[in-house]
Amino acid sequence: MKKREPVSHIMTKSVITVNQNDNLKNVVNKLKANSIRHIPVVNGKEVVGIISRTDINRLTFGALFDGQEGADEAVLEMLTIPQVMTSKPKTVSSELIIRDLAEIFVKEEFHAAPVVDKGELKGIVTTTDVLKYFLEENY
Repeated sequence: MKKREPVSHIMTKSVITVNQNDNLKNVVNKLKANSIRHIPVVNGKEVVGIISRTDINRLTFGALFDGQEGADEAVLEMLTIPQVMTSKPKTVSSELIIRDLAEIFVKEEFHAAPVVDKGELKGIVTTTDVLKYFLEENY
């Protein structure tokens, strides 16, 4: 196993994002269309938040992802992205060692981190990326 592999080795480089002024329906559509669970919220190039599928499910009882739209859509129209997102999410550098990232995920109990270098979003890395990496390296 390569002990000092950086996060840049496993991160997703083409990141789907939303602007903090977008609406929550746009977030749901992007989550569904791209089969992803986390979307960084940006203001220009700056990461100002992150929204997860779990955040949306807490608002809508998960019906939006089960194809039972209806009453839950009214909730999405009432709230804004800044009201739902996790503000100032933990970000990591593309040079961070994957093992160190794994420790952060375990201690901090979150599942995705935007990868930011010099104030600019470069990627996103998730617990799934880390697990796949360790499985590939050990088998």
